Amino acid sequence: MFDTFEMIRQGGWTMVPLGICSLLGLAIIIERAIALRRSAIIDPAVLRVVDQYSGTTADDEAILACRKARGPFARIVEEILKSRHLDHTQIIEGMHATGRSQMTVLERGLTLLEIIAGVSPLLGLLGTVLGMIAVFNAITTQGLGNPQVLSDGISKALVTTVTGLCVAIPAVAGHSWFTRRADDLASEMQDRATAFIAKLEGLQRRRLSR
Repeated sequence: MFDTFEMIRQGGWTMVPLGICSLLGLAIIIERAIALRRSAIIDPAVLRVVDQYSGTTADDEAILACRKARGPFARIVEEILKSRHLDHTQIIEGMHATGRSQMTVLERGLTLLEIIAGVSPLLGLLGTVLGMIAVFNAITTQGLGNPQVLSDGISKALVTTVTGLCVAIPAVAGHSWFTRRADDLASEMQDRATAFIAKLEGLQRRRLSR
């Protein structure tokens, strides 16, 4: 514990924004890990509505079930059911518009995580450069007669670089993972929504042909 506080003290003021970046990055990673669970995005209750919809189902009940459900897929299916009487192009446009608005739910926090991943190493480098300037100032005033001054100064200067990398590495990994996860869930929602539209249109053609 003492070593940790000593490292923070050695790093200087750049350790403060690095600490803030670390806490923000950790909070985003935990929040996204919970929010991007498949069951939270594609609610099983909505999947049952899609699978069991047969045209004889009370449409208002299906819409109500979607409205009560959580997650972006529920909003997309609700929009499809509301616009089921429109032509194919309008239904597709409505689905895409709702899908685009729901992508913000999937991507929430990822931009900030990307910024943290990019800024943290730069803050670490800034701290190191400032530390090296202090080292050379010490050499100017004290000379090279005491190598301990030089080694201690360089060690202190490198603390911020190490800290910046420790913050940036999990932020980069988290951003890549959650971006891929969001894309995969978006593709699955689009595939299921498109199949549901085809199912609705097939049921409508069947009713008209009778």
